[in-house]
Amino acid sequence: MKIALLGYGKMGQEIERIAEKMDHSICLIIDSEDDWEKSGSNLKDADIAIDFSFPSSAVDNIHRCFDANVPVVAGTTGWYDDLDEIKKECVDRNQSLFYAPNFSIGVNLFFKLNSTLAKLMSDRSEYEISIEETHHIHKQDAPSGTAIVLANDIIHSIDRLGKWVKERAENPEEIGIKSYRKENEPGTHKVRYESENDFIEIIHTAKNRRGLAMGAVMAAEWLHGKKGCFEMKDMIFHSF
Repeated sequence: MKIALLGYGKMGQEIERIAEKMDHSICLIIDSEDDWEKSGSNLKDADIAIDFSFPSSAVDNIHRCFDANVPVVAGTTGWYDDLDEIKKECVDRNQSLFYAPNFSIGVNLFFKLNSTLAKLMSDRSEYEISIEETHHIHKQDAPSGTAIVLANDIIHSIDRLGKWVKERAENPEEIGIKSYRKENEPGTHKVRYESENDFIEIIHTAKNRRGLAMGAVMAAEWLHGKKGCFEMKDMIFHSF
């Protein structure tokens, strides 16, 4: 496939390396508004686009892909307030979108584990639930999209919970999410259940960005030729 990279930071560069190892070619790199002005018209020549840009530009980039009739894999987070509108536009315009807060296969298996544990703990009100996430200092959104998915999946499974909040929960119906930013930290997520007597933790730690990049390229391969809106669970359930 000919892939357009929208965003050329560390993730974009890792995706380029992985994609070329998988016999794909990078036909366009966009990393600024100047790049859009100079080369944006070439987007239509791509078979698919992969976006790992910034929350402030992700929605515009998706619109540009729709306008060029190019399927888009959206890896940027921090724009999900517009998700419902984007999904409706995707369907109405017969376009193709694959979005995920995290493209790591391991993280998506972790999501499943998190949901299963939440169901097992749904009647254990003696446990306080909290989430921690740690990422590199250049990550702009906090909490991470992955942490928000973990929190929302727990809330969906445990009736006494109603919402997540930043930092520490102040009342029993909240889940607190603490965010830390450290140099060269690919990403760690921890879900903790703590009572007066013990605690249970599940943790996922990324060793590097390769798992994310590999998942994004796999998503691009899977999306090619399809129409509609898709998530990692669609690909994983079809692939494993």
